Amino acid sequence: MLKKSIFCTILLLASSLSVMAEDGSKLWLRFGIKNRAKVICDGCTSSPTVTIARHELEQYYDGKAVKLTIDKSIPSDGGFEISGTRDNRLISAGNETGLLYGTYALLRGDTIKGLNRPVFKLRILNHWDNLDSSIERGYAGTSIFWNKAMSIDTARIREYARANASIGINGTVLNNVNASPKMLSRPYLLKVRQIADILRPYGIRVYLSVNFASPMGLGGLPTADPLNSKVQKWWKKKAKEIYAEIPDFGGFLVKANSEGQPGPGDYKRSHSDGANMLADAVAPFNGTIIWRSFVYGANHKGEDRVKQAVSEFEPCDGKFRSNVILQSKNGPLDFQPREPYAPIFDRMRHTPQIAELQITQEYLGQSNHLVYLAPMWKEFFSFVSPKNLAGIAGVSNIGNDANWCGHHFAQANWYAFGRLAWNPALSSRKIAEEWLMQTFVADESLISMMLRSREACVDYMMPLGLHHIFKFDHHYGPEPDGFKASYPIEWCPVYYHRADNKGIGFDRSTKGSGATAQYREPYRTQYDSITTCPEEYLLWFHHVPWTYRTLSGRNIIEEMQYRYDRGVKEVEDFTAIWQAMRDDIDQQRWNEVNNRLHIQLKDANEWRSTCMDYFNKKKSGLK
Repeated sequence: MLKKSIFCTILLLASSLSVMAEDGSKLWLRFGIKNRAKVICDGCTSSPTVTIARHELEQYYDGKAVKLTIDKSIPSDGGFEISGTRDNRLISAGNETGLLYGTYALLRGDTIKGLNRPVFKLRILNHWDNLDSSIERGYAGTSIFWNKAMSIDTARIREYARANASIGINGTVLNNVNASPKMLSRPYLLKVRQIADILRPYGIRVYLSVNFASPMGLGGLPTADPLNSKVQKWWKKKAKEIYAEIPDFGGFLVKANSEGQPGPGDYKRSHSDGANMLADAVAPFNGTIIWRSFVYGANHKGEDRVKQAVSEFEPCDGKFRSNVILQSKNGPLDFQPREPYAPIFDRMRHTPQIAELQITQEYLGQSNHLVYLAPMWKEFFSFVSPKNLAGIAGVSNIGNDANWCGHHFAQANWYAFGRLAWNPALSSRKIAEEWLMQTFVADESLISMMLRSREACVDYMMPLGLHHIFKFDHHYGPEPDGFKASYPIEWCPVYYHRADNKGIGFDRSTKGSGATAQYREPYRTQYDSITTCPEEYLLWFHHVPWTYRTLSGRNIIEEMQYRYDRGVKEVEDFTAIWQAMRDDIDQQRWNEVNNRLHIQLKDANEWRSTCMDYFNKKKSGLK
């Protein structure tokens, strides 16, 4: 009886371990242990970074020998070369981080000949994590960095670092842009140092979001005026304190005078005044100030919200210190399922910029919808050349959930961000194939599902350029009739679609708000005319009569119905594809994705019925 009990216990334990092994926690790093390769170094030290590279290769590479070589002829930007045969590989790089990047490339099967270098110097994750462990726009559990006990989960953060290094991410902002002054207090800075020590061997520098009024909230000063000498002295002292603990600290990310956050505008100072004051504080340590351009509100009363970033920042162009970078969202509004590119990338000609993309799916079904975002980001790069950018930032979708991202397929967006940050010329298909090969199976039907998913989301949420018609605050689900007098009008869905009995859409032409004038040619002229504006942006730039005929020959309400129907049908097809994969996917992950696909289908139907009912009533002149 005892033997039977022990045997049953072993079976249960084995079953439990099997389930844990398929809970998504391994991300795309699901290497099988080989313990076969002999790894030697030429010109390498026994540093923590090289030790990691050796360990990864010794455990997981299926060839016989790998040589790691520091080659000073290779730029020390993380670039690497892989040469030789499977049983006798050579990884060469200009520095040890490059050797680590080459290691992960080899393990995922990437043996492209020649020098493999990152396009963007800065490849940064932005975490909107709060010090109480909550995450703003987080859909995968609590923060991996912060908790009320102020404890550090070393193993979890090391796995986070490993995942990021495997796709070439080299920076991370540890806290929310809506920052608490407490972030710069001594107890938290000591925690930042601990985290930085874990991340450093993986080639990752830490950054912090800071509250512009920290000299008041933390330092006891009566002002945060950037031209005040005592304020300047406080920031210089604080920077010196930080760099004494973290010599390779990256710098500060700042959200100022936006959505209630303090900033230089509180003292009638410019954004360049505020950024330059901070830039001077970190300059002796080679630090960087990343200043967000997501600013709208009181100073622009009556101005179209999508114009406000250019209005606010163009007068400062060329006035920032050399160690200031402007961080701008890919679109001029706020991470919508589809937006035209942000014209601020055209207008700031003398200020380096980082493009801010959102990995977490705030406006795209959050952790319930399968929406692969590489096609969205590739669309952005077709308008804004990577060579004109100083770097790229991604608002993270990472939390303490076992699978890190809430939805198993949401991991693909973290992966795609890293791969495009390294090489924005990679195709969406190539990245999907890579990720599926490492996580599920690179089946053609799954690849197709991923590649179609973003366009499907646009169709069942906001086709033809409709935007920001979500429910208030949480941004999940449709609310085209949304209006609250207590809210700024720029937060209300009715402000954006402007549907009435005559037509629908926001007139941003030169006859309307004039937003088209902020774009470079040929887009300025193309977007300004209803006859040349691409249909995917039609209702973004024009108030279109209900009788207007689209390229299909359908009038606008018929075209909307067609596209909502198409989006729902796509999700129906995704559920059928997943059903057919049941025997090829482990049970736990299959079930969890299947459950979310059914939620997605229910939501897609809700979007269609809610929006079409509302807009048909508007067309008919009903309240």
